[in-house]
Amino acid sequence: MRTEGGIAPVRLLARKLEDENLASPNLEADDAVSVDARASFLPSFEFSTSGLPRPDQFAAWHNSFEPMLELADIDPTTAAFNGRQKLWDLGSLVLAQISTDSLAFSSLPGHLRRDPVDHWTMTILLSGKIRTDAARNAFTAGPGEVQIHSLGRSFTGVVDKSEMLVLFVPRDLSLETAATLGSAEFSTLGTGMGRLFSDYLIDVANRLPMLAQADLPGLAAATRAMILACVSPSADHIEAAEGPIANVLLERARQFVHNRLLDPKLGSELVRRELGISRTRLYNLFEPFGGVMHYIQHRRLLSAYAALTDPNDRRLIFQIAEERGFSDGAEFGRAFKRAFGYSPSEVRNRGGGGIPVRPDLEDCPSEKRLGVLLRRLQG
Repeated sequence: MRTEGGIAPVRLLARKLEDENLASPNLEADDAVSVDARASFLPSFEFSTSGLPRPDQFAAWHNSFEPMLELADIDPTTAAFNGRQKLWDLGSLVLAQISTDSLAFSSLPGHLRRDPVDHWTMTILLSGKIRTDAARNAFTAGPGEVQIHSLGRSFTGVVDKSEMLVLFVPRDLSLETAATLGSAEFSTLGTGMGRLFSDYLIDVANRLPMLAQADLPGLAAATRAMILACVSPSADHIEAAEGPIANVLLERARQFVHNRLLDPKLGSELVRRELGISRTRLYNLFEPFGGVMHYIQHRRLLSAYAALTDPNDRRLIFQIAEERGFSDGAEFGRAFKRAFGYSPSEVRNRGGGGIPVRPDLEDCPSEKRLGVLLRRLQG
């Protein structure tokens, strides 16, 4: 079996998808599919600007992408702005099918935001065209091509009237994917392997209606393998070696923060000394997360959430907050609600199984669901 360029892994994955018979049948015509089986299928969440007054259409579309991009209406004099969005929560990944009229976009670097979202996006155009201007280069993509962006970096661009699939890949998915995507970010995958990834993701989107929650670990593993097999560093990326090095440092930093999370002395200087790097290098590592202290605070909030939903931990809320470095109860409450959408007392009263969750997707406004899913990925 030929293995050059990762062809063998890709073929094996394609064959696996066929063998598992994930093609989507017509459920109404298939009497063999039980009600319980249908209920176990992955839910999708849809949002459209259709039916809204023209002044509200772009505003609603803008709000939907607010956690990750600043959008600008290129021609507000048109009779309508059409935008449609369909989202799938894949556990460790998020997939979005998006149809949009022409608009301009720009990133929101972490240091400009209080609650930054930073993931890689792998965008496959189904129709239309996208141009992106990044710090080092400008690039375009048309139908069937894959673009890789990093939401934590600075970029601007313009998209024509287009349809696309967008895969959101968190930086914590794995060290290998982080190194691979980091070395190829801000580029278009114009290779044959890039086209294979495009075909794979389109096929996955078509088959998602027949997948269940139990299929998600296998889907995540298959998608990770496809990324590793199909994505190669851009030939124009002059700092390709920085990706693996930075990710090793970042993983060391995360482990150190995890082990010392309740240490009141934990801060940027302690992390810097542990890694043995300069302040500038440390800033650059954590800039997509809004800085070291923002990252530490978010991890402490996650820890507080777990404690509040632990039925065996009946300490007072202020004791849990103090243990995690919050001496001001009001400050803790505000930070907690920004992170999870509920106050600490609401989380304790309603329970949560110890799993960090945000407001239920079914209950939150449709234009806010993308932001909810992306922040959930952030972890």
